[in-house]
Amino acid sequence: MKVVPVQCDASGNIDLTDLREKAEHNSEGLAALMVTYPSTHGVFESGIREICDIIHQFGGRVYLDGANLNAQVGLCRPGDYGADVCHINLHKTFSIPHGGGGPGMGPICVTSELAPFWPGHPQADCGGEQGIRPVSAAPWGSSSILLISWAYIALLGRAGVKRATQVAILNANYMESRLRDQFEVLYRGDLGRVAHEFIIDLREFKKTVDISAEDVAKRLIDYGFHAPTISFPVAGTIMIEPTESESRQELDRFCEALLSIREEIREVELGQADPTNNVLKNSPHTAAFVSSSDWPCDYPREKAVYPASWTREHKYWVPVRRIDNVQGDRNLICACPPLEDYIEE
Repeated sequence: MKVVPVQCDASGNIDLTDLREKAEHNSEGLAALMVTYPSTHGVFESGIREICDIIHQFGGRVYLDGANLNAQVGLCRPGDYGADVCHINLHKTFSIPHGGGGPGMGPICVTSELAPFWPGHPQADCGGEQGIRPVSAAPWGSSSILLISWAYIALLGRAGVKRATQVAILNANYMESRLRDQFEVLYRGDLGRVAHEFIIDLREFKKTVDISAEDVAKRLIDYGFHAPTISFPVAGTIMIEPTESESRQELDRFCEALLSIREEIREVELGQADPTNNVLKNSPHTAAFVSSSDWPCDYPREKAVYPASWTREHKYWVPVRRIDNVQGDRNLICACPPLEDYIEE
């Protein structure tokens, strides 16, 4: 199997010219295109219909990644704009927790043309006439997970799930509008708006004052927040996705934390804070660290642990300071013993 990446334009959309050229060049073996809509760049692919048409024109199918369905439910249907296969993520969109690596499951939908090839199961009456053997032991998935999502959808109803989608998009655009003057937002759609998430570009700070996305993420812990996604889909950035579940007060609190961190970065830029011994490089600050008689920092302890007014009332004390990270998921590290250890004496 050959995987061919497709380029994106400056707005984060798929480059239609590049897509057409590669689809034509690989037409004899073109099986499918995987596309996320809205894209992980935080924009709605303005050419999504044409994208699907190009793939269909050269004999392929379109597989839609359902990771961002919380920006679609009640507003659009993947089958209408050309998707042939779509998995429905129950986590995030339909109330199942997203953290800890899962659980990632949910129904997979196909068009009528692909239905005959749907996998079957020897113990259940399911699948198509030409379907392959089961790809998992349970034909209907996990009842303990599916029941929660069913209740969520049933309680909200048709109008409620649509409202949830609208609020998710509104929340992201509200936050983006509050932060855009102090941070570079990497991508916006054709109308100058984002979808349900957006990316803040911190790479310039790394170049100028050696403040990285990881420094910002660790400093957010001192403000009482678990950092959002960093280094994906673009290294050196932070991807913010508030969803529909956060209140206006909580959105403002998070924005105020980031704006305050921007001022802390500015202190380094202006030479008011040491470039290596500052609140960002030393974050997060534990109770044991700030209560120690030995205080090696050039800034007050109060600044370290109470950077915002709300932290005095509801302070989360992180149990450990920063640890040395591995090289990251962009660099493969073999944890296996060396081959010499397998040689029998």
